[in-house]
Amino acid sequence: MSSYPKHYYTLEEYFALELVGDARYEYWDGDIVCMSGGSQAHSLITSNIHGLLFVQTRNSICRVLTGESPIKTPTLPPYRYPDASVVCGKAEFENIGGIDVLVNPVVIVEVLSPQTEKVDKGAKFEAYKAIGSVKEYLLISQDEPHLTHYIKEEDGRWKRFDTAESFIKLEAINSNLYLKDIYDGVEFK
Repeated sequence: MSSYPKHYYTLEEYFALELVGDARYEYWDGDIVCMSGGSQAHSLITSNIHGLLFVQTRNSICRVLTGESPIKTPTLPPYRYPDASVVCGKAEFENIGGIDVLVNPVVIVEVLSPQTEKVDKGAKFEAYKAIGSVKEYLLISQDEPHLTHYIKEEDGRWKRFDTAESFIKLEAINSNLYLKDIYDGVEFK
């Protein structure tokens, strides 16, 4: 079976799937990867983080978006689906292949899974760093209470903070996230 050539999908084929399917897909250089589904822990953490960010940005100029909202990644076209993102001020969208894609996120959140961890820490992070509006990137482990928080400094360099402490502060949106709230309902093995 391994002697069969791998199919290279065009962007047109990808967009056709995106427009008719209920699932979310990402395009990776000719390959199409389904982003839907995942573990119960991933689902709970994603739901918790969205709720926490929603409440904390409610009376501000910032809005939280779910994982259903793709983000344009110019260095890794056409776009990526983070687990959550925050935009401040007027949300700007570009229509790419029939999909409305956010172009000016300030905070991007990914919940790590065994299948996506390497990409979330590598290629996706590099693509997110290339978006001028992004100020913070948060990676949340689903296997243990642990966060990796990246903050863009004034000079454009990124600082990394790893923590299993009680909370972190997202400076860009003036938000405190407590680990006990992020992991509410999650049972670790």
